[in-house]
Amino acid sequence: MARPIGIGNQDFETVRQNGYFYIDKTKFIQEWWGSGDSVTLITRPRRFGKTLNMSMLEKFFSVNYANREDLFQGLCIWDSKYRELQGTYPVIFLSFADIKETTFQEARKKICKLIQLVYNRFDFLLKSDSLNDNEKEDFLKISPEMENYMASLSLKMLSEYLYHYYNKKVIILLDEYDTPMQEAYMNGYWEEMVSFIRSLFNSSFKTNPCLERAVLTGITRVSKESIFSDLNNLEVGTTTSKKYADCFGFTEEEVFAALDEYELSNRKQLVKDWYDGFTFGEKKDIYNPWSIIHFLDKKKVDTYWSNTSSNSLVGKLIREGSPEIKMIMERLLQGESFYTSLDEQIVFDQLDSGDDAVWSLLLASGYLRTVHYEFNILRGKAEFELKLTNREVCVMFERMIGTWFEKCKIVNHAFLKALIDDDVKGMNSYMNKIALQTFSYFDTGRNPSSEEPERFYHGFVLGMMVELADRYIITSNRESGFGRYDTCRKEGPGEAGRIPYDLRAHQRASYVLEPKNPNDNAIILEFKVQDEDERELADTVQEALRQIAEKNYQAGLIAKGIPESHIRKYGFAFCGKKVLIGNNPDI
Repeated sequence: MARPIGIGNQDFETVRQNGYFYIDKTKFIQEWWGSGDSVTLITRPRRFGKTLNMSMLEKFFSVNYANREDLFQGLCIWDSKYRELQGTYPVIFLSFADIKETTFQEARKKICKLIQLVYNRFDFLLKSDSLNDNEKEDFLKISPEMENYMASLSLKMLSEYLYHYYNKKVIILLDEYDTPMQEAYMNGYWEEMVSFIRSLFNSSFKTNPCLERAVLTGITRVSKESIFSDLNNLEVGTTTSKKYADCFGFTEEEVFAALDEYELSNRKQLVKDWYDGFTFGEKKDIYNPWSIIHFLDKKKVDTYWSNTSSNSLVGKLIREGSPEIKMIMERLLQGESFYTSLDEQIVFDQLDSGDDAVWSLLLASGYLRTVHYEFNILRGKAEFELKLTNREVCVMFERMIGTWFEKCKIVNHAFLKALIDDDVKGMNSYMNKIALQTFSYFDTGRNPSSEEPERFYHGFVLGMMVELADRYIITSNRESGFGRYDTCRKEGPGEAGRIPYDLRAHQRASYVLEPKNPNDNAIILEFKVQDEDERELADTVQEALRQIAEKNYQAGLIAKGIPESHIRKYGFAFCGKKVLIGNNPDI
């Protein structure tokens, strides 16, 4: 009989006591303890079992759970030499998952309150002889309003108190360590939070003589220069690391066994298409547990994982990002991959200005998967081939892009109808309304300029791709476009397979809309920014139409059997927020 499914249970004891569906991940205990690493940081996307694994570590090592073999019997850890460690260490366990305040003052206060709650679990120390009067006095100073010096020393002090009581060094477990950092970036108090967290981490994880070992988990690897600059004893396990590759997330073997248990064996390919795609280290075909558990429970596919968060940071970075980011998103939504060099460390204060930092964040967050990875010794950089992780993630981005045009949804639909109906007058009217209503929405990066329409233009194209995906196959001309493609795939990874493109001078881009219904017309769109030597936007329109003719973009459509009479061509001319569209070349 299939086990009951408990949705959202992140407490190991609750899962095991109630016999809920659980996939044995206790091998993580063996691998981590056997490594001998002092301080371990493990990054994985959200909802990948990080909190449940941290709860498992607490229940296994904590003296508060001594003699609780009932929680581990039947699991792989209980058949190993490590079972003798169960219930033998004082453990400090806390989570920063709820630190989502909009100001530094409130975030700092909440962190301090969480630390106070941890202290409350050990208030029996106040009645013991292991603490002297001064230590008891300091114990009682831990509060949401405590001074910075007390806050930074708080976990170190508690480690010492527990060491004196148990005569054994402590294990510290910190879950979702990077949530405060992401919120600090989003809400504009990055520097204050970095200073506060750096001091706390230094005293807790480096200069703490009573620390046995520590584990930190999070989504991102925040740059060493930000908060880990003093931690030279830190071992980091990112998504490309071989360590702990199958300890977070479900392997394909585990997923297929679960489908068999719940009599869903005939749905394996469907589940693979929607939820497979994650790669950790050299382990491929990793599935996110959240979606799999929901599928086992509801027995239908849906965007379970992508619906668990507002994805506000991801949306902001793509919407306000450079033209290059939006151009690559176009390719990703078409199922293509792209190559880039990036550092897995996330430099949050560079997210507004560096595309690599954005891709690093999307990779760490699970929205991109690694198709190929290698470290280029000559360049001293890691090189990645990346694409959208799976169908679920693709649907998430399609929905996200769709929301960008919500405030002008009616006008946007009217424009697309005018485009399909060959109503040039309507296209001009609606397109200018869209530009006025949404231009600033796509032009709010670090150095916005209303004189450069690239952000709006590429945001609009992404929206068009999503809206028309059911009727057209939309492809872009790789030889031209706003902005610059840093690299393009040629043959194999490394320098030999990377072709640089510098397209800034062209200031134009072409898109071909190939109809899925043979009764529909094909459409070619050429977008061009007005040059200095083009006095009127009408001149720019004519130049765009000339480019369509000269480049013979229709040849590919004709080769597919589409008659030339069923191919329509439009030139789009941009100047700031003004747009002019034409389809009659004056050649």
